[in-house]
Amino acid sequence: MKYIFLFLTIFLSISLNAQKEFHVFPKDDINSPGSKTGDGSLENPWDLQTALSKKTDVVKSGDTIWIHQGIYNGRYRSTLQSEVADHYITVSAYRNDKVTLNGNVSHKQTSVLQVRSKQVVFKNFEVTWIGDFSRDKRDAGFENCIGIEHLNGENCRYYNLTIHDNPGLGFGSWKRTGGTIIENCMIYNNGIQTKPGRGGGEGMYVQNESEDLRLIKNNIIFNNYYKGIEVWSAGKRSDFEFVKNITLEGNIVFNNGFPSGPARDNIIVASNDQNGINYAHDITLKNNVLYHNTYKANGELRGEAPSLTLGYSVKAPIKDVVVSDNVIFGGNDAVRLSIAQSLDFMNNKVYGAMIVGPNTTDFIKDWNFSGNRFYAKDETLFRISRGEKHTLASWQDTYGQDLDSEFIDRSKLDIPHVLHLSQHSQDIGKFHLALFDAEGKDVSVDFSAEGVAIGQPYKVYDVENPSVILISGIVPEDYKITIPMGSTAFEGPLHNEKAVKTSSNFGVFKIEFEITATQDVQIETQESALERFLKWLGF
Repeated sequence: MKYIFLFLTIFLSISLNAQKEFHVFPKDDINSPGSKTGDGSLENPWDLQTALSKKTDVVKSGDTIWIHQGIYNGRYRSTLQSEVADHYITVSAYRNDKVTLNGNVSHKQTSVLQVRSKQVVFKNFEVTWIGDFSRDKRDAGFENCIGIEHLNGENCRYYNLTIHDNPGLGFGSWKRTGGTIIENCMIYNNGIQTKPGRGGGEGMYVQNESEDLRLIKNNIIFNNYYKGIEVWSAGKRSDFEFVKNITLEGNIVFNNGFPSGPARDNIIVASNDQNGINYAHDITLKNNVLYHNTYKANGELRGEAPSLTLGYSVKAPIKDVVVSDNVIFGGNDAVRLSIAQSLDFMNNKVYGAMIVGPNTTDFIKDWNFSGNRFYAKDETLFRISRGEKHTLASWQDTYGQDLDSEFIDRSKLDIPHVLHLSQHSQDIGKFHLALFDAEGKDVSVDFSAEGVAIGQPYKVYDVENPSVILISGIVPEDYKITIPMGSTAFEGPLHNEKAVKTSSNFGVFKIEFEITATQDVQIETQESALERFLKWLGF
């Protein structure tokens, strides 16, 4: 009998320390203002900074902080810590509430949200600047401010965040934040003008010193003032490695650099370390879509600007990098291989040519290029910087690479209309979609394999005009939804006169399906764990 009471004591102790929910409201909410003196209840909620500062004796592993609808004016720092392995604290907008963190305030902190947390999930809210502010570094009163800056603390998660129009970097995921996952986020229009024709502020800047994998997955990143994603270190004298163990998967990255002038790399993987220690390695890019504006001219498609750069410094060549199953649209130099020691480049579709740095030719024999399809104006696909040029055939003969790859004249472009379709891991009703049609015609998308139901309501948003429903309807009997690519889409300038709407031959969309009763997470009607446990004991 004493063992039964021991088990009961342990079980009841666990039950009493069950997960808790806390509530946050804006300080100026009329009905329920958040405050420092609150207790986190609905009746007496916290303000946001108070919630994000709570110690481990108040907000514990498995707890949830609900942020209720409103604009939260300020800059915030999270120091929340989960102390139980694989048990996360969650910070999320409450249900379908629209929550905006507005950093356009006077503050010493240089980011809207600074994170120094461990095992915390941040999801379902917006990080931006609202109102008037300067983007030009030369203006009096200009202020540089990052959207989200994750400085330290491992195994955090960022889901379904919208990070846009911050006068600086969109998301900094720095070296002491191993195990981080950034997934299903939209990151756009971030950055500044540093001088004419030169922008600053990437969509995302990624580093990692940990042996734990950093995962960047299914994000949409576009129209930032500098590059899209930088897996990079600018430091020249490092004595340890921190550009490693990173996977970029299923991201749609397009038209970065346009707001400030010329297009820039949608993704760069490299390091500028001159000590040869902090080189980029063990990095994978797979199933991504990288795109710069293309248009129909004289019966031919034409591309503008590079889209992917691999390597930078001769002293720090990239190693053990895998680039597979991506769609890469660029211009004359769609892919730049500046300096790569060991590289797998497989099953990619590349629109444009590839330029190879002169210092990397000795390493080409150690590469693995196979199964690629190259679309270009002429057959000169590969250019070595010192003047060496190759068709696919001479590339194969000289270096033994791409033996099973294919060259296709760009006028015969046969890339599938659906470049990417992915479902949110955290919300089964939401999808990201990237489409291409050379003529800008409407595209029909088949959702029969995506778990949606006939008659299920849906809404489609063009990510470049995200506040307006592009089309809506219900899933037809053939499960096919037609997406307009041309005249019905938003046209004209976006947030400034330089960042123009993407050409109608390419479009990126968010689709939201109304969740049906059979899809929704149901309230459990089974007996509680305590009731089942007591029955097992014979009570």
